[in-house]
Amino acid sequence: MSMVDKMIRVRRSSREDRRRPVLLAIAGDSAAGKTTVAKGIVDALGPHRCTLLSTDDYHRYDRYERAHQPFTALHPDCHHLGILAQHLQLLATGQPILKPVYDHSTGRLIRPQLVEPTEVIVVEGLLPLHSKLARACFDITVYLDPPEHIRRGWKVTRDTTTRGYTEEQVLAELIEREPESAAFIRPQRAHADIVVRFAPIEARDDPPGTPLSAALLMRTTVGQPDLSEALQPGMARTMHMRLARDADGRPVDSVHVHGYASPEDRATAEKMVWHALGLDGSAPPEALGRIGADERSTPLAITQMLLLHHVLAAAR
Repeated sequence: MSMVDKMIRVRRSSREDRRRPVLLAIAGDSAAGKTTVAKGIVDALGPHRCTLLSTDDYHRYDRYERAHQPFTALHPDCHHLGILAQHLQLLATGQPILKPVYDHSTGRLIRPQLVEPTEVIVVEGLLPLHSKLARACFDITVYLDPPEHIRRGWKVTRDTTTRGYTEEQVLAELIEREPESAAFIRPQRAHADIVVRFAPIEARDDPPGTPLSAALLMRTTVGQPDLSEALQPGMARTMHMRLARDADGRPVDSVHVHGYASPEDRATAEKMVWHALGLDGSAPPEALGRIGADERSTPLAITQMLLLHHVLAAAR
């Protein structure tokens, strides 16, 4: 047998031994909640089954170099999107990658990291759905679409407490980034199978501190789960579904989970959705719905359950 034949056999054997991972994309603007949504899924599945990949690691410039560029971190030219697409293709076929690493605490690009594919790979970031090539790698795609005033508040809190910015710097950056957000980030919404909005309910005058509700647009681009078991009339105070119109006028199912519901009703809704989706275990994992160390959100938990359903169904 020639060396070429041996190499072909090795490659063929290695591909057959690998099980193709399921790739989930979570896209959205800066501080839209991407890491919070993604982390609950990763923690629920465990590191042996699920890997989290941030597209921030594909920054072309560090924070100091970026300050001298004619665009912000929201612009595609500020990222190695071609390398990201290549890496997604490798991961989607069960092959490892040597991933760049961006350290948010210092604003520096540091030593690359070897990433071996696991059963599920969650990819979160600013531009995972920007290119057609990258979009083709994902089994399920999500766009987080909070109201701008909510997102801006989240960004100020996060960047001033964990990333070393002042409030004045964050507010100035938000103004500078707005044109590129409109041009490059928000158009990804059109490519998402599920669009999620965490926000107060406009028609209500809930007191400060009331947990945010969630509205999920469930597009027909993927097979959506049957939630009829969980959407009983008695559950309408906590969760309901209605037919809505998408931005392009097409009909979509819109699932609403109310943050203002009582703790008892929220706990019941979580259990009913968990069983309606046929997920493993008698109760949802504690990792779902977690916001920080001490706060939980039922709308977040149910959103994460729906995404878990999709990735596990794809894995099967």
